[in-house]
Amino acid sequence: MSTDTTLVLGATGKTGRRVAARLRLRGTPVRAASRSSATSFDWSDPGGWDAALQGVGAVYLVPPTVPGPVHEFVKRAETAGVRTVVLLSGHGADRWGDSTFGLDMRSAEEAVRGSALQWTVLRPANFAQNFHEDVFGTAVRSGELVLPAGPVPEPFVDLDDVADVAVAVLADPDRHAGRTYELTGPRAVTFAEAAELISRASGEPVTYTRVTPERYAELLVEQGLDPDDAGHVAEMFVVMERGDIAETTDGVSAVLGREPRSFEDYVVRAAADGVWRR
Repeated sequence: MSTDTTLVLGATGKTGRRVAARLRLRGTPVRAASRSSATSFDWSDPGGWDAALQGVGAVYLVPPTVPGPVHEFVKRAETAGVRTVVLLSGHGADRWGDSTFGLDMRSAEEAVRGSALQWTVLRPANFAQNFHEDVFGTAVRSGELVLPAGPVPEPFVDLDDVADVAVAVLADPDRHAGRTYELTGPRAVTFAEAAELISRASGEPVTYTRVTPERYAELLVEQGLDPDDAGHVAEMFVVMERGDIAETTDGVSAVLGREPRSFEDYVVRAAADGVWRR
């Protein structure tokens, strides 16, 4: 059985769908897997994992928000004959302390690093596209971005750069084996500055309002988010505000041989597409 196929988990998600499309463009056989794809994959249902892994040579692994399943999945991948795994983690995951996000990401990284698979870990910063695809998009379109972020900037990375890096690694796994790449944009910007840039480029007024993490969690619950999930999201901003993950890195250029796309470039493209039009 051929093992040229790449299994893309989270194939309907922000990075997964971009990675799958790029692989197909290269002529790489792709098995797109998610809860809503033809190949069904659910982290809470291990019964479907073996079928998804059958005949697969490489996996683009987007981990769940709970730590345990990745260890079992990796074991099954080894048994199935998978050779390569590219894991999507988070920028500075080893500096997130005992936060839920940090523990989850580090557990997933430990699973692939401790395996017999040829592995590479990608650690992207917050995605620039969060400002319109979801997360912050509704708030931006309402005209007021309310977050618990202060003067510490964030080195937002463009999702297209993340996908380009993932595909480059999958195309040449030997070169990138055992490497961890921190992926950021070329310049860090504050959330207040991001709102201003979006407002200027789109012509739609967007203000930024800072609230406490506690108040932000309350707002998320009012919007329908589970209280535990709301607390975890607010916790992310507490970590960011420490400044431990505010630095830019050369991860994108190390893999692609070019500079990463800037946040301004993202804003111009998104505004031209009318994503913030009211």
